[in-house]
Amino acid sequence: MEQVLYIKELIQKGETEEAIGRLNKMLAENCPNQDEVYYLLGNAYRKTGNWQQALNNYQYAIELNAESPAVEARSMLMDILNFFNKDMYNQ
Repeated sequence: MEQVLYIKELIQKGETEEAIGRLNKMLAENCPNQDEVYYLLGNAYRKTGNWQQALNNYQYAIELNAESPAVEARSMLMDILNFFNKDMYNQ
């Protein structure tokens, strides 16, 4: 739990590369709270602007726990991406 709190701080500070590395290590070690790890991984990738990886990780979190906060995060990210659909402006 303490490690998760530290990783949340890293993401908030913008130290996403370190956070992503730590989260991937936790997944490789089969940590018990994988849905939360995937959710945080989605947050880290979102902060870097890697929308596809963020969506993928939110989806993994949702598959493990249908009540994960990743449900709302994924929905909000989809709303943002749909709003900024570049094809709409290039007509």
